[in-house]
Amino acid sequence: MNIDPYLKLMVEQNASDLFFTTGAPVCTKVEGVTRRVSRNVLEPGVVKKIAYSIMDDQQIREFEMTKEMNLGISIAGAGRFRVNAYYQRGEISMVIRYIKGDIPEMAELGLPPILKKLVMQKNGLVLLVGSTGSGKSTSLASMIEHRNKAQTGHILTIEDPIEYAFSHKKSIIGQREVGLDTLSYENALREAMREAPDLIMIGEVRDKQTMEAAITYADTGHLCLTTLHAVNANQALDRIVNFFPPEGKSQILMDLSLNLRGIVAQRLIPDVEGGRVPAVEVLINTPYVSELIKRGSVGEIKPIMEKGAAAGMQTFDQSLYDLYKGERISLDDALGNADSRGNLEWQINFGGGVKSVSETSDQLVFPTEEPASKKTTNGKKKPPVLSTPASDEEALDSHVGFDDQEFLDEMSTEEIASVEAGESSILDNEDGEGKDSGYFDRLKSVFGDQ
Repeated sequence: MNIDPYLKLMVEQNASDLFFTTGAPVCTKVEGVTRRVSRNVLEPGVVKKIAYSIMDDQQIREFEMTKEMNLGISIAGAGRFRVNAYYQRGEISMVIRYIKGDIPEMAELGLPPILKKLVMQKNGLVLLVGSTGSGKSTSLASMIEHRNKAQTGHILTIEDPIEYAFSHKKSIIGQREVGLDTLSYENALREAMREAPDLIMIGEVRDKQTMEAAITYADTGHLCLTTLHAVNANQALDRIVNFFPPEGKSQILMDLSLNLRGIVAQRLIPDVEGGRVPAVEVLINTPYVSELIKRGSVGEIKPIMEKGAAAGMQTFDQSLYDLYKGERISLDDALGNADSRGNLEWQINFGGGVKSVSETSDQLVFPTEEPASKKTTNGKKKPPVLSTPASDEEALDSHVGFDDQEFLDEMSTEEIASVEAGESSILDNEDGEGKDSGYFDRLKSVFGDQ
């Protein structure tokens, strides 16, 4: 049985995956929907012949010993594919992922502009998280290609297997495939520091050793990008901590608080045109977030993300809100994929708008100090004292932001008194003649719900 026609069919259908399983027909997955592409089921032994036809002798020996194998293959006239072969119920099965030749631009993928700034940082750790098939690898490749086009340097990738083949542009790119260019992840990670990279991309964090290596790279002045299986930013932090024994928890939290730049979580949502569009959650490690991570207060991060649009942050629910309001996805799909269905439903019906990353992408700002928790004499929380960035490009490095105190100073005594007295007309933009919508968003942010 020749595999080439099936791989070419994948390309024609724009399928993401191809399945070979004994006792079932050959199937493809197109836009998240599985389709049969053959009438007859695969008989015992057939998939083994197909799998061994695309492996060399060394790979066959390794597969027979480990019972699983990842490899990359290229087919003339079709493109590049990632193959995962494994045993189930005593028979070999394969799942083949189609890797498109062209690396898409971030704007084409619908990714937030903040990702461009994350990938241009000099050092730190950036995590892309999501479930299998959520588009992590494509987004990661798009980020690396952006830096490849924009900045000189050495980019090193360690992958199992290589998924996207990069060409050298402004940067030199070295791609190492486990099993082909190095014996193991461990060897490649150990040698990476000697290869003078500016950016290191690790295909996936699967264990404690890989996580330790990623943090070490970030801590020694490199930018490290990697992926992790997690549904959102909070779960990603929990998963990382759980790689380590209890006695190592405080140290890993400290390391993350100092070295993490951001976490980007992604889900693919069916769009109204029959395709799929990413909903993206973004956590930026501002000083306040850093303090929460250091304390292990991961559960307190979500509200900070909801109010952190100025720093480039947004939650999944805010991303889904934007996609729905932009008529990209249906109401059912928005609510069905929400972290909090009730909150998103309320926002759609009564919220009147959510400030998103896309609305602040031209002037991204980052807080320098943790919001104060002390109370003022009237029982309100003190607003954080923040500062303005010297330039857009310096925003991530300097971690600076708005000055809410100056904002309060510019308000009239009557306006402050009205808000503190609970007169909602100002917050509801009823008496705001001459004020733009951002003014009222700031009022709500500083004073909270009345």
